[in-house]
Amino acid sequence: RQRPVRLGPVAPYHQMRWWLTFYLSLALGFLAKGPVAWLPLLTVGVTIILARDWQFARHLKFLRGVLLMLAVVALWGIPALGQTHGQFLAIGIGRHVVSRSLATMEGHGASSFGMYLLLLAFYFVTIFVSFFPWSIKLPWLIRILWRQKKAGIADPGYSRNQLDNYLITGIAIIFVIFTLVATKLPHYTLPAIPLLALLLARHWQGAAAITNHGSLFRTVAITSACLWIAIALIIPPLVARFFPAYQLFRESRAHLQPNMQFASVEFEEPSVVWYFRSRVQSFLTRLNKKNAVDFMSVPGPRFVIVPTSLVQTLFPNQPQAWRSFPTRGFNIAKGKQVDLTLVLKPD
Repeated sequence: RQRPVRLGPVAPYHQMRWWLTFYLSLALGFLAKGPVAWLPLLTVGVTIILARDWQFARHLKFLRGVLLMLAVVALWGIPALGQTHGQFLAIGIGRHVVSRSLATMEGHGASSFGMYLLLLAFYFVTIFVSFFPWSIKLPWLIRILWRQKKAGIADPGYSRNQLDNYLITGIAIIFVIFTLVATKLPHYTLPAIPLLALLLARHWQGAAAITNHGSLFRTVAITSACLWIAIALIIPPLVARFFPAYQLFRESRAHLQPNMQFASVEFEEPSVVWYFRSRVQSFLTRLNKKNAVDFMSVPGPRFVIVPTSLVQTLFPNQPQAWRSFPTRGFNIAKGKQVDLTLVLKPD
């Protein structure tokens, strides 16, 4: 039996480096994706409680680390609150974290309690796609881990220790939290993928070493990595032309101005922000068809993206200076074809 790996302190000359890396990463992660980036704190806390390794808890310098993390967040977050007039908190946290957790947003989730219960297994199914091709080995990994837990010992070549417990705890926390969240999208569990990859690689490599299949493990790993990198570089440019936000941006690009305001009606794909914010400094305003006319009547350059079927109803007598850019594409968020028109007022 192999000696268990303890979550103990690292060497003094490495400790501060990893300590800073951990808490600074949590801060930067929050600025990029919000509170979900702080899940590693919960993972570490649960692991320490389960392992009762209080010495490790002291080495984390938790209070000082959290203060450092909050200070870094404040350096960007406070100016962002001021410049967005509080919308950074109201939209970024209130809408996209709190509201998304308690209710279905943009049709991504259950419309009834019965459907909510049915979708509790959603991520345990989609992981076989999001983690492909490694998901082929997940039944084997589950069987190995269950056998170890049931036997209460570490099998040769498949030793289970506190490192395994940490990885399993992190994966479980992410899956449980997003399973309970009302709004569901396949990519929400991506934070668990690195932990799951480490757990699978650890046991798969151990098995390969025993069966002398180490070269096969390396070949599969390198081939898969190269394949996914190639897909990431080649596929997006090829399929972008089928997405309406890209088409609208390409057609209207020459008419966009940095000081323009922009909005959308019944179309909320993130790609709208990705493309148009490269030319326009303002933030996207989400409207309904009742206030789209008021938005366009305000002085100053602006544009709004609306379903093509609403253009004549909302703007029956467009001024000659206004421009319209219609398009048809695939709305990946809704999984259907949509007809959209960008109505632009130059000044």
